[in-house]
Amino acid sequence: MVYLREMIVVDVETTGLYPDKNSIVSIGAVDFFNPKNKFYEECMMWNGAEIDPVALEINGFTREQITDPNRLSLEELMKNFIFWRSNIKDRTFSGQNAWFDIDFLINSAERCNLHPYTSKGYSLERGFGKRYVDLHSQTYTHILSRGLEPPLRNGRTNINSDVALIYTGLPKEPRPHNALKGAKMIAEAFSRLIYGKNLLKEFSQYAIPDYLKQ
Repeated sequence: MVYLREMIVVDVETTGLYPDKNSIVSIGAVDFFNPKNKFYEECMMWNGAEIDPVALEINGFTREQITDPNRLSLEELMKNFIFWRSNIKDRTFSGQNAWFDIDFLINSAERCNLHPYTSKGYSLERGFGKRYVDLHSQTYTHILSRGLEPPLRNGRTNINSDVALIYTGLPKEPRPHNALKGAKMIAEAFSRLIYGKNLLKEFSQYAIPDYLKQ
């Protein structure tokens, strides 16, 4: 019997690029080996967080929405996400550039005093960790395995989320970005890269390229 380990595909939407200055406003996540197990919640930004208008243009949130006191607080959102995650055996994170999402999650947990440190030291149970699986690397290495040259820009890899999605036969992520939609599209792309198979019914209309089929 083959034991399939879980993996959490996560995507966050924020008010900017810098976790020490900007705030998470939504978290979307999918349990890779049980994709019906999903998480999505939104919150108001933490008080004093900076707002980059470009970020709001991308994710579609308005200033009124992200400052609405009737929404969940960042602390409430983080507690709910940590509880949801705690029921998954392998809590390894994955994403496009997963370091971005993880840095925001770690910063947010620390800001809300939910950091993974206790009086006895580091708690693996509470911590997010910094080891992750990222879609960029999976796509990059798959292109190399076919004897092809990955797309470059200024001498560096230029595989962004749209390039990775298109490579796996999926469309670009629609705007405005939605954290759960993003997590589901990334999970679908991982399934195609790893197994050559469709994961979510909503993406079955998009043909899997022959070079991904097992």
